[in-house]
Amino acid sequence: MSEPNLSPPSPAPRRRWPYGVLALLVVGALAAWWQWPALSGLWAPSAPTAAGPRAGGPGMGRPGGPGGPFGGPVPVRVGEVRQGDFPVELRALGTVTAYNTVNVRSRVDGELVKVLYREGQQVKAGDLLAVIDPRLYQAALKQAEGTLQQNRAQLRNAEIDLARYKTLYAEDSVAKQTLDTQEALVAQYQGTVRSNLAAVEEARVNLEYTQVRAPIAGRLGLRQVDVGNLVSSGDTTPLVTITQTLPISVSFTLPEGELPQVLEQLHAGQRLSVEAWDRSERNRLALGELESLDNQIDLTTGTVRLKARFENAEQRLFPNQFVNVRLRVTTRQQATLAPAAALQFGSQGTFVYVVGSDGKVQLRYVTAGPGDGTTTLIEQGLGAGERVVLEGTDRLRDGGEVEVIDDKRQANGEAPRPAPAGRPQAAKPDA
Repeated sequence: MSEPNLSPPSPAPRRRWPYGVLALLVVGALAAWWQWPALSGLWAPSAPTAAGPRAGGPGMGRPGGPGGPFGGPVPVRVGEVRQGDFPVELRALGTVTAYNTVNVRSRVDGELVKVLYREGQQVKAGDLLAVIDPRLYQAALKQAEGTLQQNRAQLRNAEIDLARYKTLYAEDSVAKQTLDTQEALVAQYQGTVRSNLAAVEEARVNLEYTQVRAPIAGRLGLRQVDVGNLVSSGDTTPLVTITQTLPISVSFTLPEGELPQVLEQLHAGQRLSVEAWDRSERNRLALGELESLDNQIDLTTGTVRLKARFENAEQRLFPNQFVNVRLRVTTRQQATLAPAAALQFGSQGTFVYVVGSDGKVQLRYVTAGPGDGTTTLIEQGLGAGERVVLEGTDRLRDGGEVEVIDDKRQANGEAPRPAPAGRPQAAKPDA
């Protein structure tokens, strides 16, 4: 009997035909995609219909259309370079600071019987704010005046006796010791009267302190103590706080690198204007001028502190308010100005795309000066009247053909869209 064959069966030959079919399909799809512009032209309409061009047709960025990877003009939006006056401004963050702040406290002890002000009221120096019970201090004043009157009478009597003793001494009727004793008594009463006068003055001042008056002109804060409470000169809680808001100041800092141009203008006797804007920098709150700057630079931050003065007639600035500061250093007359959105940045410097009369763009390097976020001053490289590309720069190359969208809209009788606000663009490869 033969032994059974226990070896494993030989594997079946692998089927390779599905991979070959898949490769043929991929090659066919790539060929169809490559020939798509020619094939699509066979059935593309020769003119747009009444409803307008087809969605995804030429001009919409599809392969083969304008702006596509296979040629055709690139749709762009442009802005015009112009000439005009450009204010050179330094921007910083600032804090509104009151010139004077006073915590109004009582200077005598007693019960608060009257509050004569409104919270947030604008007051003048010397205005009556509150009244403390004055009866105790009125009585103290009367007592001091009575003591003064009594001692004045004694002084008058001593002076009369002294005059009599001088006459008798001249006639050799009294001893010299008696005259000297009377002169000392008169001097003693004179000292007592002076002390009484000081006591009367002190009592009168304390009585005046029962009427709490505004020490400075300014705006009142919220009331801290109500009527009926006992107040004293040692209280830590003030009756009210007064801040001087007319005028008011704004403190801000600038980097030390920007300090020379400020000092140059100050040494020339120029008065630099300062603008205070809100947090969003959409509304200008007040207009003032630079008043002073610190005498040293902060070593930890490399900045210097400055202070601007604002009349604040409209009361739009409040103490401790955060503002954006714009310090105008100078104004460049008839400067070349370009939209900030047109500037591109590369490894060789700042450049723009200039649209020529032939509909082609030229890559041109420029020297940019200061800007305000929307407009940039061009020191060199552009002239007034030239048009630069604002949108669509990511698909441009030097010498490429472009189609200005605003020109096309105007040709169709449509209003051109406003130029966009400046925004940073991606770095372009150097041409």
